[in-house]
Amino acid sequence: MISLAAYKVLHILGVLFTFIALGGLLLASRTGGERVQDRKLAGMLHGIGLVIILITGFGALARLGISNPGIWPMWMWLKVVLWLALGASLVLIKRAPGLRTLLWILLPVLGALAAYAALYKPA
Repeated sequence: MISLAAYKVLHILGVLFTFIALGGLLLASRTGGERVQDRKLAGMLHGIGLVIILITGFGALARLGISNPGIWPMWMWLKVVLWLALGASLVLIKRAPGLRTLLWILLPVLGALAAYAALYKPA
């Protein structure tokens, strides 16, 4: 059995993969010098990071005894919405060049909001 602490460490690993991929895609899209293999690697890391976040998040919830979505507290729903937003941000980076500058600011704020929800568990 995996401990809650191990789930948390792996969850942070997924967050790191996701944000390094998003940062790489944002940087490459601004400079116009992205290579195909770099874009593919960043896309794969983004997906792998999101999957790690999802699996370890649900594993941690199970460890906490909160496995039924019917009893999820509001902070958990907020984290799910933020996870979906981080997943959708890949599309925004590729398809909405006008939003790239805003995403440099918004994406870390979304990450901080997810951390706040996890640490303080607002009602």
